[in-house]
Amino acid sequence: MERTFYSNGKLLLTGEYTVLDGAKALALPTVFGQNLIVKQDNSEIISWKSFDADGSVWINTEISFEIIKNNSFYSKNPIENRLVEILFEAYKLQPDFLEKHKGYIIETHLSFPKEWGLGTSSTLVNNVAAWLNIDPYKLLKNTFSGSGYDIACAKNNGPILFYLENGEPMVECVDFYPSFSENLYFVYLNRKQNSKAAIAAYYNKQPQLRDTIKNINEISSQILEVREISEFAYLLEKHEVIMSNVLEMQTVKERFFNDFKGVVKSLGAWGGDFVLAAAKEDPTAYFKQKGFEVVIPYNKIILK
Repeated sequence: MERTFYSNGKLLLTGEYTVLDGAKALALPTVFGQNLIVKQDNSEIISWKSFDADGSVWINTEISFEIIKNNSFYSKNPIENRLVEILFEAYKLQPDFLEKHKGYIIETHLSFPKEWGLGTSSTLVNNVAAWLNIDPYKLLKNTFSGSGYDIACAKNNGPILFYLENGEPMVECVDFYPSFSENLYFVYLNRKQNSKAAIAAYYNKQPQLRDTIKNINEISSQILEVREISEFAYLLEKHEVIMSNVLEMQTVKERFFNDFKGVVKSLGAWGGDFVLAAAKEDPTAYFKQKGFEVVIPYNKIILK
């Protein structure tokens, strides 16, 4: 018998970093995601193959049940090691999947290039959790940590407000279908950066975070009510200034796009994968001239 599971990718519009401390974050599930296909056999192993969006194979391995149970796998490929760690933590939460079955053939298929950072790991964690009927937030916490907003996006088919209450994930489905969506674009920066310095700066500001979180919560709520792109742009800029002060970093617009006629906002970890651009005119030519080839209109990436 073949079983298939699917999870959505994610983009975080507001609340980066502060979501870890209870701020309300506006998160947007994407039309892109990842599926997981499971077949049973009698091999006493898991035969695993992962496909990128272009059909190329980026994981191709066989893992014995005993290796998973003992978490004793070692590969020169750190991605394969992390895969075994996920399966080991899943086994701790649901031993039956190894104890009562004899083998599996598993494939995963991404509908976005894995380097885009739309949730390669979170969609996998959510799919594995759905397959084994375990709590995806627990599996995430035991493997990648993080707030869990990406798991919430994986499980929901529309915009959400996500926050932690006493450490527990809370999800509110919200209406966020901006009438000015044709003026919004997501731009892939292709800049993998170590965010440890930003995180350290963030946590060094702990005494100031109460006001920061309050301000971010207000912005997240206000964004849901805006009707004009000018109001939306103002709130994005306000959010950028707040986080720039907290992280002690320049905004992404100051660093790379200071001549852009519009607003550019970081999404998720600063210096990460995608940014949001809001402009009155199509900015695709501007960004391509700067060397950024992937510019996706809002309506072609965000689930409605």
